Amino acid sequence: MGSRVAVQQILRQTVKNVPSSAFIQVQLKTFKTPNLPSLCLSCRLFCSPSDQSSSLLPQHKNRHSSELSLSSLLDMGFTKSQAEQLYDSVSMVKGANSAKHVLTTLTVLFILGLNPTTVQKLLDKCPELCMVKETQLQKRINHLRKLGLVEGSLQRMVSHYPKILTVPVKSVKNVVQFLREKCQFTTQQVAEILRDSPAVVLEDLDQLEYKFQYVYFRMGVKQIEMVKCRLFRFTLDDIRCRHTFLERRGLYQTPDKKGQTTIINPKLDTILNVDLETFIADVARASAEEYDVFQKLLAREWKEEELEPVSIEAYSDDEEEGDDDEEEEETRGKRGYKKKRKNK
Repeated sequence: MGSRVAVQQILRQTVKNVPSSAFIQVQLKTFKTPNLPSLCLSCRLFCSPSDQSSSLLPQHKNRHSSELSLSSLLDMGFTKSQAEQLYDSVSMVKGANSAKHVLTTLTVLFILGLNPTTVQKLLDKCPELCMVKETQLQKRINHLRKLGLVEGSLQRMVSHYPKILTVPVKSVKNVVQFLREKCQFTTQQVAEILRDSPAVVLEDLDQLEYKFQYVYFRMGVKQIEMVKCRLFRFTLDDIRCRHTFLERRGLYQTPDKKGQTTIINPKLDTILNVDLETFIADVARASAEEYDVFQKLLAREWKEEELEPVSIEAYSDDEEEGDDDEEEEETRGKRGYKKKRKNK
């Protein structure tokens, strides 16, 4: 432990004493390698995330290359084809902001642990990420870490859904607060939801609440099973359509207040995490023609009817099934999904 601290101090002192011109040369040389720069790797080993953002990022600013160019991208380790493709992607949204922030954005992504190939693909998916300020980007990454997204999971989530880094911290906090307080997910479950379904941070909270309440009250599914099947990857229409089809065929029942049914309901994972052909044949035991006719009839019903969900807080998995109060809440919850005809 002592040697680690000593090496860290020596490294910081050495970097501090190196002339700026020499430091720039070292940076340019190391960025030409396909892997992360050796200096960045050293800092990641010995410095905390806050140290990285405070020490490395200003040094990149001193490179005095605020404008995007093919040569600057080549210097950072991209191949010629990657640099050209990335330059074209960024140019689509290039303006004063993107030109100003693009190189520092790339630096933050490298510090996060992404390689040039991943960064290029990431910005192809979400070129508007280049318009995010360096400080905002770093705050959003640090906030995701605080929510429980560990190294590895964080990088995979950002690579899969880079748009999450364009969402303000406040918006993410609102969704997290909703999932914990309204839906009673645990901190660990919220982290898993963000990891597996990051697009949830952009979903309308009213629609999110209705989706949760439908599955919780109407289908009788608890939080732990929702997380396991990655519920928030699916649209409400897909969930309702498959559930209603099973229900009308007598293959699914809403549990009573004690959580009991007269039949064995299929698991939520079995209903949602299979392709349509498998669902129809193996779960619903029907034909494709039957399901097609059902979808058309159900779509007609949805046009004629109005759904009026009631805002109700759910119970967490570890709370015991209550007595009178529980029964009253359960009744109110189910009532929220009764269909009422529109007033004409």
